[in-house]
This record gives sequence, structure tokens and C-alpha cells, in this order.
Amino acid sequence: MINRHHGKEPKAFIFDMDGVLVDNMRMHAQSWVDLFADYGLKGLDPERYLVETAGMKGLDVLRYFLDPAISQEKAERLTELKDILYRVMNRHAIITMTGLESFLDRATESGIRLGIGTGAGQKNIDYVLGLTGMTSRFQAVVGAHQVRYGKPHPETFLRVAELLGVEPSSCIVFEDALPGAEAAAAAGMSCVAVTTTNRPEAFAAFDNVIATIGDYAGLSPEMLLERSGSVKTMS
Repeated sequence: MINRHHGKEPKAFIFDMDGVLVDNMRMHAQSWVDLFADYGLKGLDPERYLVETAGMKGLDVLRYFLDPAISQEKAERLTELKDILYRVMNRHAIITMTGLESFLDRATESGIRLGIGTGAGQKNIDYVLGLTGMTSRFQAVVGAHQVRYGKPHPETFLRVAELLGVEPSSCIVFEDALPGAEAAAAAGMSCVAVTTTNRPEAFAAFDNVIATIGDYAGLSPEMLLERSGSVKTMS
């Protein structure tokens, strides 16, 4: 049996961005709730948004909550309005998750390739990575504007793996949203559940979840690789 930790096959960690690199999902949720209220949707709260649609592309969120037949053009316009609200209101609060930078350092030192697969658009990607100084840490970044299908479809994560030059089975995804964990499973990737958006028990149905974390303090890249390898060699 091949020892996947010490083998030569390249490994990768693929991170969702919002709720995984920074704890900002409730900021996004509140911005959506405020926008929807302006368009006549009453009774929606941030918790319901997070449970039902967190991690989806803006078009899919709008079709789910506002109008199943909304056009791509109108969806893009409303998503941009929501994103402007989000960026204006939350600039001071965008900071990296506890322990993240040290974890990324250890992963890089171990030769693990790093990528981002997010439902965010380019402006929000630039906003978060720029504010946190993480732009240069990742070798591949794939956003909503670069894929046809958003999560829970696996296209986003498969595209990141392709850009990193790593087989999907050698990737570990870090996700806070249930559609993201589902997308990782569909891509054949292990998943680390980050509990900024959902409670730990919400991920219980996913066989690909190898760890559940609240932040990155003390987290070992080597431990995750060992757990991922054990899952993948099970018959």
C-alpha cells in the first residue's frame, strides 16, 4: 500500500474563501437580507440564508429566494449591489481566521500546493485577499465568474485541482457551507469542515469529512494528510 503522506504524488489544500479564510459569512448574509428586504422579500434572516444557500453563486441565491426566472443580467446587477453594501459596511472586520497564516506556512513548507475555490466574484476575491495580504499565498484561485456551475456542483474544485496540477483524490477541501462539502464529495475530495457557518453536526452526513475545526490554531497539515490517506484506501 502506498504511503500517501510520504509519496511523491503532489498534494493540495483547496480553501473556500468566505467563512474559511475569514469569518465573514454573516456579513454576506446580512447584506443579502438587507437587499432582499428592499425588493419586497420579508421574513428572511441571516441564519436561514446561511443554512439554505451559503456558498452558492449570486445567480443561484437570487433564483432560490427572489425569482426563479431572474435573468443573468439582472442577477449580476443585484449581486453587485449586494457586494458593494458588503464591502462598504465590513472593511474594518475582514481579518484572517485564528491560526490560518501559521497553518499555511506549515503547509507550504511541506510542499503542499494551495488553492482557492470560491463562489465569490473577482472584486470580492481581490477585496478579501488584498485586505488580508494573502494574494501571493495561493497558486490557483477560481471564482464564480470562472465556472459554469456553482457549488454543490464539483466544477469549482475540479478546476482548482487542474490548475494546481494535482489529482482530485490528493486534494483536501476546507469548507464552511453544506453545498461546498457536497461539491467536495462530488469531486472525490476529502473535506475539512470549518464551523463558522454551520454547527458540527450539520456535516455528519458527509463521509468525506475528515476533521471539523473552529479555527486553524494547532492544526497539523500532516495529520490531515494521514486521515485523508486512510479514507481513500478504505475498501
